[in-house]
Amino acid sequence: MAIAEPVAKVSGRYIFWMMAANFGVSMAFIVPIAFSLAVRIDELAPGREEVLGYVTGTAQAVFLVLSPLIGVWSDRTRNRFGRRRPLMLAGAVLGLAALFAIAVAPNLLLVAAGWMLAMLGWATVSQLILSAQADRVPEEQRGRISGFTGLTGQIAPIMGVGITSLVSGSTFLVFVLPGLIGAALLTGFLIAGKEPDSRNLPPAAPVSARGLLSSYVFNPREHPDFGWNWLGRLAFFMGLYFNTTFSTFFYAQRLGLPVREVAATVALIGVVGVFAAAAGALGGGYLSDRLQRRRMFALIGSLFFVVGAVVEAFAHAFVPLLIGSVLMQLAIAFFSAVDQAIVLAVLPSREEAGRYIAVVQFAHKLPSALAPLIAPFIIAIGASGGEKNYTLLYLTGAVLALAGGLIVFTRIKSVR
Repeated sequence: MAIAEPVAKVSGRYIFWMMAANFGVSMAFIVPIAFSLAVRIDELAPGREEVLGYVTGTAQAVFLVLSPLIGVWSDRTRNRFGRRRPLMLAGAVLGLAALFAIAVAPNLLLVAAGWMLAMLGWATVSQLILSAQADRVPEEQRGRISGFTGLTGQIAPIMGVGITSLVSGSTFLVFVLPGLIGAALLTGFLIAGKEPDSRNLPPAAPVSARGLLSSYVFNPREHPDFGWNWLGRLAFFMGLYFNTTFSTFFYAQRLGLPVREVAATVALIGVVGVFAAAAGALGGGYLSDRLQRRRMFALIGSLFFVVGAVVEAFAHAFVPLLIGSVLMQLAIAFFSAVDQAIVLAVLPSREEAGRYIAVVQFAHKLPSALAPLIAPFIIAIGASGGEKNYTLLYLTGAVLALAGGLIVFTRIKSVR
């Protein structure tokens, strides 16, 4: 018996708790990338900002390797708690414990090891929340719920940086507080957002070594729209991570501030960006549902990103940095909301939703692993007097984001 496309609408209560969980999990593992790790690395290795790229890139690579296995595992889970919730709980426990370890780690090696485990834990939960959407959300609700997902994912790290700026004097709280918030909100979803008993699903087929290896790939000729969306998503997120991974160091350089003191500036820019993210995520999701058009809005999102990236590339004062950041927040939310709805529409198989969601995550996680490793070489081009070439980095990101939007708009055929 095949698992059918979901048709029953999910309740407002379910949506609320799913979005609360997405908010908390996003805060738990994006705040360290956006701020906390930069502070910790600056404490242990002052002036070596390239270490941030190596730490985050390596952790993303580890999760990239393991994510399809996690997807296959969750697809085949059969117990009364459902397919997704047991691994969500395990991921949160691992992620929170690792954040505690990073906060007290005495050297960079232990920080890097801790972040690998934290990334694995929280990114697993994030992946499974999206898998739960594929399991439960019907087509008519996907645009709006994808918009809410994009919005909470955008707002959470912004609010998280604001919260951690209030306790920035304590390295321990800078790491642990976002993790505790994430764990608490996820617990609410695990309790209230009950998942159907998966023991009633068809028995899971045995998985061979060859089958596990095949879970990492798909045939783009058999599933061309899935393939084109994967490629467009890869290009867009590569541009995004070029322009966000080093934002703390970028703002510090452009505003002439010490790294630790830039938290308030990042938080202020982020708070203003909340309104842009809300407009992009909710507006894009609602309009794409209402007009039944997805691809056009993905292109519009990439165009907004280009404008914001160019503004930031040449900004050397607070106001243009704010304008550029707001435009990029709008763009990221706009593109992410619509593209997630496209992902759910072009999945090759409902029975293996977890596996294919993991493959989709490759297009997100691969840029987050590669961009931090490549970016240090870009910012070193033409650098002089300690000034990194962030202008070239941001313009490179703009080109990639535009390419992603154009691929989605021109190549996908089964989605309007």
